[in-house]
Amino acid sequence: MKLIKQNIFNIIVITLLLVIVLVPDAKAFVLRGLMEIGLYAPKTEVAAPVNVGLEGIRFKDEKGKIIDLGDLKGKVIFLNFWATWCPPCRAEMPSLNTLYRRFKNDKNVIFIFADADGDLPKAGQFMLNKKFELPIYKAESSIPEQIFKSSLPTTVIFDKQGRLSFKHEGLADYSDQKFIDFIEKLKSM
Repeated sequence: MKLIKQNIFNIIVITLLLVIVLVPDAKAFVLRGLMEIGLYAPKTEVAAPVNVGLEGIRFKDEKGKIIDLGDLKGKVIFLNFWATWCPPCRAEMPSLNTLYRRFKNDKNVIFIFADADGDLPKAGQFMLNKKFELPIYKAESSIPEQIFKSSLPTTVIFDKQGRLSFKHEGLADYSDQKFIDFIEKLKSM
């Protein structure tokens, strides 16, 4: 009888691990739980800003409107690279949505959520299904490696002078008050 209980326990544990590994939403759920306990807090110290040269870096939204980062000087630019199939991307989406809702009516902060696959219909359907409000784009030009090397998710923020002020590769909780204060600080600089 003891052997049967042990086998049932092992089967349950193995099944749970397989679900977490194979089902993106299950993995995102676990990662989101780890975010909530503070494991994935982004470092928000303002480092020495780096000039990147934003002119010519373009993104297209779902309606076909093209935005050139070089035209956004004077605004804080929040740029996030993500994909619908990426569990860490899915895990941080609720915090990104919270941050976006906080600043969406602020004309001094621009948000660009760039689908790394460039499949705007699929990305739009994902946002609709998850009830996220995030404005999605796809890259319309090459992206310098200094900004994005292909690690998902990647978040970069440019200050009002167009300088790279923040870069984080990997999962993070962007709804944290420290991060909101960081954005406010960049707005005032």
